[in-house]
Amino acid sequence: MVSDGYILFSPNNNTYLIDNCGRKIHEWNSNYKPGSSVYLLEDGSLLRTCRMQSTIFTGGGSGGRVEKYSWDNSLLWSYNFSDSIYHQHHDIAPMNNGNILILCWEYMSEYEAINSGRDPNALVDDQLWTTYILEVEPIGVDEINIVWEWHLKDHLIQDFDSTKNNYGIVENHPELVDINYYNGLGKQDWMHCNSINYNEISDEIIISSRAMSEIYIIDHSTSTMQASGHAGGFHNQGGDIVFRWGNPQVYRGGTASDRKFFGQHDAHWITSNNDDIGKIMVFNNGQGRGYSSIDIILPEKDSSSRYVLSSNGIFLPNNLTWTYVDSIPPNFFSSYISGSQRISNGNTLICSGAKGRFFEIDTNEQIVWEYINPVLPNTILSQGDLIPSNQNGLLNSTFRCNKYQLDHPAFTDRTMIPGEPLEINPVSNICDYTIHIYNMKSERKLLKSIDILGRNIGDYSKQFFINIYSDGTVEKILILE
Repeated sequence: MVSDGYILFSPNNNTYLIDNCGRKIHEWNSNYKPGSSVYLLEDGSLLRTCRMQSTIFTGGGSGGRVEKYSWDNSLLWSYNFSDSIYHQHHDIAPMNNGNILILCWEYMSEYEAINSGRDPNALVDDQLWTTYILEVEPIGVDEINIVWEWHLKDHLIQDFDSTKNNYGIVENHPELVDINYYNGLGKQDWMHCNSINYNEISDEIIISSRAMSEIYIIDHSTSTMQASGHAGGFHNQGGDIVFRWGNPQVYRGGTASDRKFFGQHDAHWITSNNDDIGKIMVFNNGQGRGYSSIDIILPEKDSSSRYVLSSNGIFLPNNLTWTYVDSIPPNFFSSYISGSQRISNGNTLICSGAKGRFFEIDTNEQIVWEYINPVLPNTILSQGDLIPSNQNGLLNSTFRCNKYQLDHPAFTDRTMIPGEPLEINPVSNICDYTIHIYNMKSERKLLKSIDILGRNIGDYSKQFFINIYSDGTVEKILILE
């Protein structure tokens, strides 16, 4: 059975919240295209990344701006995380204390890259972009306070040039990133990290590198000064990598047969299902493999909660805890973007982003719900239209979607009335749904009657309508003629 809830996604300047029937529940509007993720916060506000022009940082997933909107679409706060040195891209991570983790590119000049040990022959763009994370506290309507910072350039190693910085034995330092491991000659977006997520319980950050096919965990319990070094924090490793997984070839801890990830996206800790809390879920795109999968791992730790390596120096576990692959593997394949989410009832929501396809599977891995995004960059399709494409792929591609359950705090005291489906000329159907009203008086009083599209019943009758009462009960009434 499909789980109850509302699905949030942002395919263009608009961000939509829809129900399981594809009907619009709510909408927010921006002057910017997404850049690329979007989050609904517990107070009902929307945190949204935005794509803005940069003369330096022009890679895929480019953002540069973050906006916060109220439920009624009023712009509450915004900030441009972009200049000649850094630029936000792909993702952000809202924190429970109201702060935000910002995933950024950081400019490294040709001179700085070579001095850091980069092979000059792998600098065809005459520059390198490394990963930079900052934690910010939003101030007022357009200001920030930087609370914490982490720079990948402080945690590099290389064995190419002994006269340059960061020289050492790569395989002896899995806590550092080899500046000369790259997928594609000289790409300035050298690692192409595409997601960031925060674990409040362990005070750790996880990021995903598509180019390396690895995920990395960083200790956030450090100070900014400690994060620039190799000691301090819970793990006493400063800002070094405390866990990495997916492709041990990157730190020379294994061979091609040990590789598990292939250009993955959306690495995050599972928080909504008791059986899986603490595990890490990843959308494994399968770049070069020809099919996608949803993978879950449970990192191994010792009695002191430190991550464990095997005897041959590879981070554990050796294998996945769970994986989903289509019965005909190539039928489920999204070579880029995409995401997944484990829902509290054990179902899994999947965004096959390249095709704009959202679907939910149950615990038996059966598809129980499916939806195709009808929204293009500049228009909306009619029901049944073929999805157009360009040189980059289908135009209904969607970075990610997330499901928020009916009891999510964002919906408290809000009447979630379904409107029309997003697509034009939708197929007529009657879809079962329930409208929830929270924190109302216990006295049972008729609040309103609405038809199937959520319109108030006036002096006309419908075959199917709903009465909503103040104690939260709902009557569905079908008139037979």
